[in-house]
Amino acid sequence: MARRGDLTKDELKIIKKKITDEEAFENFFRDCFLRNLRPATIDYYKNEFHAAKKFINKALVECEQQDIENLIIESKKLIKVTTINTRLRALRSFYNYLYKNKLIDKNPMKNIKLLRDRLKTIETLDSKELELLLKTIRKQKTFVGFRDEVILLVFLDTGVRLSELVGVEVEDVRENKIIIRKTKNSFERTVYLSEATQEQVKRYISIRGNLETQKLFINQDNKELKSHSMS
Repeated sequence: MARRGDLTKDELKIIKKKITDEEAFENFFRDCFLRNLRPATIDYYKNEFHAAKKFINKALVECEQQDIENLIIESKKLIKVTTINTRLRALRSFYNYLYKNKLIDKNPMKNIKLLRDRLKTIETLDSKELELLLKTIRKQKTFVGFRDEVILLVFLDTGVRLSELVGVEVEDVRENKIIIRKTKNSFERTVYLSEATQEQVKRYISIRGNLETQKLFINQDNKELKSHSMS
């Protein structure tokens, strides 16, 4: 049999060196560091890859579309749709990187879509309910009560996340605006306060005084306020 032609696709697969999961992870996370992703994002990827391997029970670099589909089917028996989608997003980033850099031949996530979740209705307070809430807080006549009033006003004016709010420092408050530094995408942004909120923030800073921590919002022990504890 003549050997003058090109190798077939099957023959090329035989001689092509396959990348291992460990090598794939090393390349992927190196790219994450070069793009200066947050440590929390990198940890998120690591945790999701580890969890996915438990469901798939094979090397991630060897996965095909059917393996991902089986992952979804098995996951639905144990975890919520939102958690599954979080895992799929991590896998999509991983496989997109590998395919783009020609480390795998096919992208198993190419035709995989996120699961549809039922829309959840978020109950919001109307103006009368907000006014009642503020009156209830003001009746406390305590530092924590006044702090919570100011926090609520800032939330209503700006719509910042709780994690962003607790990261604000005193120097970030500048007249009618606050510089938000601890953001989800690591880019600073500016939010603005109404006159009423601006005045209350000034009063709060005056009562707060000079402390060892530079965080704007503190607990009753003069320590920085944590997002998991409003006390």
